[in-house]
Amino acid sequence: MDEDIYRQVYHQINKNRCIFEKALTNRRCDCEQKKRFNLATREAMGCRSVAALANCTKYLNTMREKARFALRVTLIDGPMPHNKELQVQAGGCLQLQKQLFPERADHQTTDNIYELVNAALIEYATIDNFPYGEMVKGIVTYKSRKRKRH
Repeated sequence: MDEDIYRQVYHQINKNRCIFEKALTNRRCDCEQKKRFNLATREAMGCRSVAALANCTKYLNTMREKARFALRVTLIDGPMPHNKELQVQAGGCLQLQKQLFPERADHQTTDNIYELVNAALIEYATIDNFPYGEMVKGIVTYKSRKRKRH
């Protein structure tokens, strides 16, 4: 399938694209609001909740901005290269999970992004008040899974 046609069809059938799609498809995070589907042998994610998507979008955009200096990126006007984006998505969520749920500190995955953002909103009142200084530490120290050798 031509890549341009793929993107066009993808955007037609996935109106609420999950902003954490890279972390979800990489199995570093999970979310109760995800809507999983396959298109041309590729796995993709959508979001069932417009309100959750809005919160997640603000959360991820703020994380990107706060981590900009630590990631040595001068301008962020959208998604970053794949590995840096995965580092922000998964590393930021794992660190926020450690902050809110210390009993999950040794987990290598985030169990539920929707629950995580809602718990953080209860704890910090607004997305702008989340502990981004701590999350940036998690983003910088995040390591991707090593590829399995056959």
